[in-house]
Amino acid sequence: MGGRADAAFDRIAVLVERLVDVSAAVVTVLGVDRQYLPGQVGLPEELAAAREVPLTHSLSRHVVEDGQLLVVPDTRADPRMRDNQGVQELGALAFAGVPLTDSDGHVLGTLAVMDREPRAWTRSEIALLVELGEVCSSELRLRIAREIADEARRAAESAHDQLTLLGELTETLTATMDIDEALGRLGRMVAGRLADWCVVALAEPSGSVRHVSAAHHDPAYAELAKRLAQVAAAAPREMKSLVAAVQRTALPIREDAADPKSLRARIAPGEIVEIAERIGLTSYLVAPITTTVGRRIVGVVILVNGPDRGPFGEAEEGTAVEIGRRAGLAVDNSRLYGRQRHVAEVLQHSMLPELPEIPGIELHARYLPAQIGAAVGGDWYDAFVQPDGSVMLAVGDVSGHDIEAAATMGQVRNLVRGDAYGRDDEPGPLLAQLDRALHGLGMPAAATAVLARLRRTDAGKSDSYELTFANAGHPPPVLLRPDGEVEVWWEAPEPLLGLLPRQERTTHRRRIVPGSTLLLYTDGLVESPAQLIDEGIRRIREALHGNAALAADELCTRMLDTATRRDDDVALLVIRVH
Repeated sequence: MGGRADAAFDRIAVLVERLVDVSAAVVTVLGVDRQYLPGQVGLPEELAAAREVPLTHSLSRHVVEDGQLLVVPDTRADPRMRDNQGVQELGALAFAGVPLTDSDGHVLGTLAVMDREPRAWTRSEIALLVELGEVCSSELRLRIAREIADEARRAAESAHDQLTLLGELTETLTATMDIDEALGRLGRMVAGRLADWCVVALAEPSGSVRHVSAAHHDPAYAELAKRLAQVAAAAPREMKSLVAAVQRTALPIREDAADPKSLRARIAPGEIVEIAERIGLTSYLVAPITTTVGRRIVGVVILVNGPDRGPFGEAEEGTAVEIGRRAGLAVDNSRLYGRQRHVAEVLQHSMLPELPEIPGIELHARYLPAQIGAAVGGDWYDAFVQPDGSVMLAVGDVSGHDIEAAATMGQVRNLVRGDAYGRDDEPGPLLAQLDRALHGLGMPAAATAVLARLRRTDAGKSDSYELTFANAGHPPPVLLRPDGEVEVWWEAPEPLLGLLPRQERTTHRRRIVPGSTLLLYTDGLVESPAQLIDEGIRRIREALHGNAALAADELCTRMLDTATRRDDDVALLVIRVH
């Protein structure tokens, strides 16, 4: 293992780096005079390529020497570490590491994290590091078992396959925060590689069944497996009983010679046993899904073999336990993400205004959070009536996709409202004043925006509307005319707000006839990393063309359906004049 990268340990390093939010994470194995790095993320390029350092540069050797967890908030204040060359070369001013042990308890290396600033490590961060250290130790033990069992080729190959499965499983489980999707993927990955078929069940803290999924390696049994999951989900007593049985022992349950007749006595819905017999049931293994927070057993992974595969061994049992641990980590992550996303969405929507009701003018707005991150960002829209009866319209986007961006967005929107209300200035001067205010108040905001004023005018025999607008680095407004034609109001670009204050910004004028629909939107609707903005504009033109009679609310839905990516927020304001 020395001097070589290991994909499984690299994945663990990346996982702990993301979850603990550190500058570097390493999986180390210590030799006689060198420290090897089979897993790493965040190290300098030269060291990452070499995958080894002298022990004189090792911070992890103190963990191995002590044989226990080591937490150092500031390495410069630690007598053993402050003179270590690794501190100077890596800039490792904070360190935390847990020992990795073999099956006999001997310490072989560490799972460690480092940061470039002194850091007070939290209890939850250390608990997570300890738990992932156990996972990493299990990986290490499986590697050792494989290396010392070369003479037993089949056993070694099996251990390798299971280790690969665990590595891939970790990557798969961290690829989504939808726990139902994650557990469904788990079953599909395990079926055929560790068992013939697999059932995954998850219980809520109240004891009710939250999730049941089933997968078989043979596509011919796909519908039967799906039906099995449906019947099991509709029989919560049996699922709760199975979870409770594992909770009582906190150990896996293994049956090498399963008798379907005995299952009939314990499982009331006979269809479950009938399907199991048809799919194949001669041995099974039930492993707990254990959360990292609180070490609670919240579900089970059920592995089942038919007559052609044979019973499960100790290696499969150990791997099944690891699968349960990783599934538990996914459960924790999903629940934490769900809570954070809910709070973020409530915050975001609380900062978006209620649109006014204006005779002759329909206003509709949508806000669509990104599908990644905390579901909060700097996109916003606004509309309010001036004392003279004109209507101010605004859509903007403060850079960022976090709580700070949302807070800044709220301040920028309020500045727009406070500065524009009651004034007859054109949108250009109003945006220029906003630019000066952002700089004068020291607000660290870089934002795009379109600010517009809509007035009813008397143009001959029929009413019409005059719209004036200014654009600070924002996608162009789009107008759907009553005849179904679409206008895109491209203008000479002007810089974003908050960069360099401008004394003047341009005001543009358009006349709008009744029956027209104006769209103001943020870049999440039209931009994609692989395409020019023109392609996004083309999509919304096509969706709008010929649809002047469509309800404005339905137009909102159609516009959102044109978005090709969901890693950015979308704010949309639709204005229809009558």
